[in-house]
Amino acid sequence: MSFQDDAARVPGSAARPDPGSSEHRERVTPPVSGHDRPTRTAALWVAVAVGLVVLVMLIVFFVQNQDMITVRFFGLEGTLALGTTLFIAAVGGGVLVALAGGARILQLRIAGHRRKKAVGGPGTGY
Repeated sequence: MSFQDDAARVPGSAARPDPGSSEHRERVTPPVSGHDRPTRTAALWVAVAVGLVVLVMLIVFFVQNQDMITVRFFGLEGTLALGTTLFIAAVGGGVLVALAGGARILQLRIAGHRRKKAVGGPGTGY
């Protein structure tokens, strides 16, 4: 019994044709050139373009929301533009999410370090 006979019996697989046969030559695809993959420069350009679009949208948001409002926070009171107030609130929320994510990453790194030390993995000196 040959490998091809075994492969024919496995569900979802097909026996491969002999490399010299015409059937094999028809299915061979030419190698893909490396020019189709995006480069780091292209990714940077896309990121800059997206960043500029976001900045333009923020400018439009600030211009359209210039109504002055009174803000009260823990006994403090002040008057700010609505757009500025909402932007500060959004940035504050982003900072809280970043702090929570950073704390979780730190927690996972410490746990991984402890696990590696307990097992005596590579780089521990044991």
